[in-house]
Amino acid sequence: MSLVIFTGLCGLIAAPERIHPVLAFTAILCIAVGAGGAAALNQWWEADIDAGMKRTAKRPLPQGRLDRTTARDFALVLCSGSVFLMGFAIGWLPAAILAISIVYYAVIYTIWLKPRTPQNIVIGGGAGAFPPLIGWVAATGHITAMPLVLFAIIFFWTPPHFWALALFVKSDYAKVGIPMMPVVAGEKSTRRQIMAYAVLLLPLSVAPWLIGGTGLLYGASALVLSLVFLALSIRVGVRTRGEEDRMKPEKQLFAYSVLYLFALFAALVLDRFIVIGT
Repeated sequence: MSLVIFTGLCGLIAAPERIHPVLAFTAILCIAVGAGGAAALNQWWEADIDAGMKRTAKRPLPQGRLDRTTARDFALVLCSGSVFLMGFAIGWLPAAILAISIVYYAVIYTIWLKPRTPQNIVIGGGAGAFPPLIGWVAATGHITAMPLVLFAIIFFWTPPHFWALALFVKSDYAKVGIPMMPVVAGEKSTRRQIMAYAVLLLPLSVAPWLIGGTGLLYGASALVLSLVFLALSIRVGVRTRGEEDRMKPEKQLFAYSVLYLFALFAALVLDRFIVIGT
C-alpha cells in the first residue's frame, strides 16, 4: 500500500502539467482507497487460504475478528466510491484506469490467475503497476509514452520482488496449494528467472531518461540502483542448496527491492523539480 500510494503520487508530481493541490490530494486519496478496497476483496476471497498460511494467519478474517460479508461489502463500497469520486472530481479516464486496476487485482489476479498458474505474479503484476499511470493521467488528462514506461518498470520489477519473498515462504504456498513459481518450477528455475527479470529491468529503468522524459539525475540514479538490484539478483541466482544461511540473499533482495522502487520514483520527482527550477 505504501508503494502504491507513493508511486501514484510520484506519477502525479512528475507529470508535466500541474493540478490544484486539493484535486491532487483527491486523486491520491482515490488511488489509496481503491487499492485498499481491492486488497480487502483479495482478503475476503482468500480468507480460508490465509488461515492456512503462517504469514497471513493473523489477518482479521482468518482470526474471526471481522465478518466475511461485512468485509466484502466494505470492500465494494471502497472500490466503487473511489472510482466515482475520481471520475467526478478529476476525470473519467483516470477513473476508468483505476477501475481496471481494481478488477485486474481483485478478479484477474486473485480469483483467476493466482490459484491456477505459476505465472500468476508475472501477469498479475500489472495490477501494482497502474498507480503512476493513474497519477500521471490525473494530472494531464491523457496517456503518453512516459507513464507507460513507468508502468512497465513496476511490471518487470514485480516478479523478482515477489519471487524473492516466495523463495523463503514457499512452504506456506505449498501447504495451501497455491502454485507459486518456487513451488511448481522449483528454486533453481525461480532463481534463473529472477536474474532474467533483473537484466530486463536495468535498461527499462533508464528508459525515461533515454526517451527524454527526465534529466541526468534520474538517469544516473536509475542506473546505479538497478545495477545493485542486478548484483543482488545474481547473488540469489547462483545460490546452491546446502549453503549456510542460504536464504539471507533472498531476504536481502526482497528488502532492497522495496527500497529500490521508493528510491527510483523519488529520483524521478527530484529530477522533475530540478527541471522546473532551471
